[in-house]
Amino acid sequence: TNAAMNAPRTAQRALPLVLLATYADAFYLPGVAPKEYMEGDKVDIKVNKLTSTHTQLPYDYYSLPFCKPKAVFNAVENLGEVLHGSVIHNSPYEVYFGTSSFKVLCRVSMEEGAGKKFAKKIREDYRVQLIMDNLPAATKMLQKLPDGQTVTLYDRGFRLGFLGSKQLAGTVPGAAYINNHLRFVIKYHRSDAYEGARIVGFEVEAYSVEHKYSGEWNAQSPETNTLLTVPITPDLSPQAVMTGDPKEGGAKETKEVIFTYETTWEASDIRWASRWDLYLYMGDDQIHWFSILNSLAIVLLLTGIVAMIMMRTLRRDLNRYNEVDKEDLQEESGWKLVHGDVFRPPPLPLLLASSAGTGVQLFLMSFISILCAMLGFLSPANRGGLLTATVLLYVLMGIPAGYYSAYLYKSLKGAEWQKCTLCTALFYPGVVFLLIFLLNFFMWGKGSSAALPFGTMVALLAMWFGISVPLVFLGAFFGYKAKLPDQPVRTNEIPRQVPLQAWYMQGAFNILMGGILPFGAIFIELFFIMTSIWLQRFYYVFGFLMIVLLILVITCSEISIVLCYFQLCNEDYHWWWRAFLTSGSSAAYLFLYSIFYFVTKLEIEKFVSGLLFFGYMAIASLIFFVMTGTIGFYACYWFVRKIFSEVKVD
Repeated sequence: TNAAMNAPRTAQRALPLVLLATYADAFYLPGVAPKEYMEGDKVDIKVNKLTSTHTQLPYDYYSLPFCKPKAVFNAVENLGEVLHGSVIHNSPYEVYFGTSSFKVLCRVSMEEGAGKKFAKKIREDYRVQLIMDNLPAATKMLQKLPDGQTVTLYDRGFRLGFLGSKQLAGTVPGAAYINNHLRFVIKYHRSDAYEGARIVGFEVEAYSVEHKYSGEWNAQSPETNTLLTVPITPDLSPQAVMTGDPKEGGAKETKEVIFTYETTWEASDIRWASRWDLYLYMGDDQIHWFSILNSLAIVLLLTGIVAMIMMRTLRRDLNRYNEVDKEDLQEESGWKLVHGDVFRPPPLPLLLASSAGTGVQLFLMSFISILCAMLGFLSPANRGGLLTATVLLYVLMGIPAGYYSAYLYKSLKGAEWQKCTLCTALFYPGVVFLLIFLLNFFMWGKGSSAALPFGTMVALLAMWFGISVPLVFLGAFFGYKAKLPDQPVRTNEIPRQVPLQAWYMQGAFNILMGGILPFGAIFIELFFIMTSIWLQRFYYVFGFLMIVLLILVITCSEISIVLCYFQLCNEDYHWWWRAFLTSGSSAAYLFLYSIFYFVTKLEIEKFVSGLLFFGYMAIASLIFFVMTGTIGFYACYWFVRKIFSEVKVD
């Protein structure tokens, strides 16, 4: 478990929140302003969801027969929370600032299938997620570092229960035990700069206790019942929900379970602006610096090759081409010989233009989202903020998508501009929406809270067709109106025959080789991103991620230019799609890596959970393909125009 805690968390110096610590009393970002509590003020605890890394299917907290308040209401605040599968409700926990207490919550019957429901979730290793003052509940863990120091780490939520084993005294091997007693350790900070106190920590210690009580149970006022198992001590028997191992056929439901909780308050030196540090602590940031250095080594290698091509080879070629006589040129070979065909429109120009437009849309969405997160505008305290911002940015980036697709399609002498614009607005978003819709059916079938409600689906469709599509058409209008620059060379009427190519210059091999270096530049950071998603850790090293994104742009551009130059030198002028696919093929390696990650890092066994993993990774790979392909394509487009504008052609 301690090893798992080394998953992606950010070091203090990598956090924009450190800047907030300096100006904590003067400036706070929207949605994350501090709240001061006075003695006796009620502190709300909200229940979020049940999560498991074994199934990847979150569930509503009240999908299990927990104790409920008199009225349950939804506390979900934004679109991102819904898309993330959060189902936030109020809870029956009554906590008052500064008041330490022990309370009986309720008694729940485990008969009529309730015990089986709890036992099933316990066997699937579900964790319970709670929220207090925008802080998620956390289990405190201590980890010993190689240098001998001990650091405190937080693991999100707390375990619903555990399975008995021979190593655990007082338990039956294979039986399911529930953590029915919670100890809330709430940390607060006081300062002369404000009145009252601010909550800076929310730790939960979960225990399994088989409670005993005297007399008749008072269900109307549970707090008036007298428990014989108070105070809680380690020698008390744990509370089973199913007695016996179900594999041996002797499992029976327990009659009842009594839920209790206690509250303790601890003063802390942690300032409010630094209260997320323990959640976001990633143990050691050297691996991120290693990732950056690894990526920079690849960039320097490619930059050296590109510089050699541009400064030496190209200059030599240009001098030779511009000095020789026309008769001598007939015997020459090289990229100048394809000047009459290099700007010949490729097959499927409409699909290429719409792919490039969508790629621009995705790149701008990613860049702005990461930039805002890096600057601290998408704080983890603002739950769902990053996902909400990403969706809205994608919709708003429809204008540049329409502009660049229309502009490129016009330069390719395309005439069906309406089809091109519709393809840009509908094709790739439609494929992603269809895949999500199909995966949603499986989540609906499992009753998971990750399944998008019908209203959310309608809202997403309204944003797509009501905002995104019109913006794409608006961008396309300006794109078609824009004046095209003159082509550096004229295109011949009769296409030139392409010579027979060596096996290593063949399309498929060349394309697949081109994707290795862009993937190599990001795969270390990719591990941390996938761990944050599939092992439910916090990822907040967006400063590193921005550097990696910039390195990815440079790598995709340079590898595409290098391979495009070699292709043109071999008198193959079919560079349009090759340029897009060369850097885009890194998405194939991303999907292959996801298979490796699934086998080595995850413990998913159920079909639906595996389907969700590969379905979402397929969507991520498609997005990565379109974005990286667009980067490589525009780099080659600039390169080809540049070199052919430098030669003299009669």
